[in-house]
Amino acid sequence: MTVANIMKHPFRKSGANAARNLILAGAALSGLGLANTGFAAAPAPDAAVGRTDRHDWIAAGTNTDHTPRMIPEQPEAVGGRIVVLRGGLVFDTQSLRVAPGSVVIQGRRVRAVLSPDSTAWPADAEVIDVTGKFVMPGLIDMHVHLTYPDNDTPSDVQAEDADGVLRGERNLRWFIEAGFTSVRDLNGVGDAPYRLADWAAQDAIPAPRVFTAGHIITGTGGHATERPVRPSHGPDYAWERNGADAWRAAVRETFKKGASVIKVASHFAPDEIQAAVDEAHRLGLKVTCDCETIYTQMAVEAGIDMIEHPLPRTDKTIAEMAQHHTASVPTLQVYQNVLDRAGGFWDSTSRRFTMTSDANFALFEKMKKAGIVMGVGTDTIGDANKMIPNIYLAELKWFVKGGYSIPQALQAATLTNARLLAMDDLIGSIQPGKLADVIVVDGRPDLDIDALRKVAMVFKDGRMMVRDGGVVIPPHVPVPLPRPSPAEKP
Repeated sequence: MTVANIMKHPFRKSGANAARNLILAGAALSGLGLANTGFAAAPAPDAAVGRTDRHDWIAAGTNTDHTPRMIPEQPEAVGGRIVVLRGGLVFDTQSLRVAPGSVVIQGRRVRAVLSPDSTAWPADAEVIDVTGKFVMPGLIDMHVHLTYPDNDTPSDVQAEDADGVLRGERNLRWFIEAGFTSVRDLNGVGDAPYRLADWAAQDAIPAPRVFTAGHIITGTGGHATERPVRPSHGPDYAWERNGADAWRAAVRETFKKGASVIKVASHFAPDEIQAAVDEAHRLGLKVTCDCETIYTQMAVEAGIDMIEHPLPRTDKTIAEMAQHHTASVPTLQVYQNVLDRAGGFWDSTSRRFTMTSDANFALFEKMKKAGIVMGVGTDTIGDANKMIPNIYLAELKWFVKGGYSIPQALQAATLTNARLLAMDDLIGSIQPGKLADVIVVDGRPDLDIDALRKVAMVFKDGRMMVRDGGVVIPPHVPVPLPRPSPAEKP
């Protein structure tokens, strides 16, 4: 199975996407006299139309927000400052080819990928020499928990939205410094994840873009709600709902709050998971599940889009995942951390099975052999955030151990993850018209994954957010008074 045919529900296509590319790439490039001499265009998506696709309802030329929700917004400004990353080795996440070239960024978008001998950019462009460095799309982590408490968090503020926002902003800084330009947050405290997603989308804080689920939806006593109830596993983090109508309502509630993905967890009844998947797809969102054993089978039968973690499932379930194009985000390393630290997953009614490192990796190998598309995620939660980027690099190495080449692992970390987010028309590769989420690495991560420790520059939305490994925060420009103060008059 190719990464172009991942899901039974198609990705963004035609409509607004075509308008973006025509208006922002074609017109702007022709006006600047730039030529794209680099990479081939993205392959055409599947022709079938599913309920998660909103493009048939959005007229060509309409600008929408940069999330799967596709909310119409004011037209995006064309133009802006031009930055050229000159002379680097540019990684094409579609062909896996690495070739010398220059990346031209204007405003929020990639405008061109030029041959190394071309200087076809305006005289006033800011040219940054990246000769000898590796230029690639920003990394994407498909499973994070930005706002969870860690061992430094006092117990009396673990369920506070305010403290969750502050924890999340700190963790987001660590992510952006490590080269991540997008993360998928799969639940946190109260409304904190939604607010972080809003501020990150506005580039108001130094952060990757955040696609959030907000709250987990589970049955009473399900995952993240079991006893003993504590602040990080209670009603501030997960919603216990019973009955199909209640599950459908919970999906609508998270959508209202700002969710751009829905997360459910076992346990549940067949009609509950069916209602949640059906409602999410009607709203245009994908659904992922933290589920195990019989519940994984039920979720796949209900049409779930993704399954998180290497939790046990039967060979029949794996075969049906392949048949239904159900993707996986295996998060092997975080469970290896559990095994290394505690020897197993103890005292949880949502983990009633034996877990071993060998069994987890065997499941990964079975899914790869079955042709299941797998994205890269870490499940950074609490103190695991302090392991950024080590935990992500370890996850990539699991992929390589499981049969991926290093370039294929990098593809999974970028383009495949973007497709699983339904965002591959905007992120995941360096192409004209796409958002300029670009990182510059001082090394060759296509040859050695550990080279990703040397992220020199990070651009998100075309704005340099990291330079020399540290966050760049532009100075505040004060807004002038509406009229001179009387105190200034003679």
